[in-house]
Amino acid sequence: MSKKSFDNIWDAIEDTPAAAENMKLRSALMMALKDHIAAEGLSQSQAAKLFGVTQPRVSDLLRGKITLFSLDTLVNMVAAAGLHVEVQVAKAA
Repeated sequence: MSKKSFDNIWDAIEDTPAAAENMKLRSALMMALKDHIAAEGLSQSQAAKLFGVTQPRVSDLLRGKITLFSLDTLVNMVAAAGLHVEVQVAKAA
């Protein structure tokens, strides 16, 4: 049995490189939103109003239910929070 080494958990568990990249982006956006909620001391209801979503959606975000969020939705939430998203593209290793 050979052991494989991965730079990121998503590379290990996703079937394709494209799926892994998508999950990495979604994960980064969700963590940024969670950090923003904590830094601002927002309740779930306050965060929901700020992000333009329902409180149960914020609950899903805080529980890390990544499969329930598209990149579009997360980018919209980040923008509504007054945050800025930057994307950097590089050749795969």
